[in-house]
Formats: sequence, structure tokens, C-alpha cells
Amino acid sequence: MAGNNQAIRGARVGYGSVGELDHGVRVERIGISYWDAEGNETVRYYAADIDPADIPEEIDSPKTGLPAGRDKDNPPIAVKNEPYKTHLAYVKERRTEAEAEQLLEEALQRLRDRRGLAMKQNKT
Repeated sequence: MAGNNQAIRGARVGYGSVGELDHGVRVERIGISYWDAEGNETVRYYAADIDPADIPEEIDSPKTGLPAGRDKDNPPIAVKNEPYKTHLAYVKERRTEAEAEQLLEEALQRLRDRRGLAMKQNKT
């Protein structure tokens, strides 16, 4: 036997008729256009009473991911990303070749000293 709730399945409680247009009061808004380096325009909407200092000068273009600015003739240029540096690359920036050789020799000497002591203990 089918239940009587078939008609309301999937509907929200308090939901008005399908043609209802009054879903609250809309705030006045302004559209700001942004352009990226490829000429794509993106429009962002802000409340009309917002302080102009709070509206960003640049955004990321949702189409290309490039930075987009308000000046159509002079869009911002994408910043070149630095490649990922390994730990060794950072060490080489801080140490000279001579310092690296000295540190390596000190570390090897400590290792030799420990192994020498370990070998003496194993023989006795």
C-alpha cells in the first residue's frame, strides 16, 4: 500500500509555490569588472554601500587562474613562481664548498671514532 506522503517527498517545509519570486529583500549592488592578461573579463558584485577601500584591486581569474585587475588595458602580470628547493639546495646557499668539505670530514671522523670504539669492545 502506497503512503499519502508521495506528494511532499523532496519538498522543503515552508516552501512556497513554484512561481514565488519573493525570497527576501535584495540589496543594491555594484558590478566591478576585472580583466586578466588573456583579456578575459570577470564581474564581481559587491554591496552598493561598501567602502571603496574594501573592494580588492586584484582577484584570481576563475577562468585562467591568472591575476585579474580593474584596468582593462594594463592587466596585472602573473608572478613567476620559484621552483621547489630541496634541503640540499638550501644548505648550498648557506655553506661554501670548503665549509661543506670540513663538515663532512668532521662527521666522518666522529663516525670512524665510534666504529673504532665499537670494534674494540667487540674484540674484548
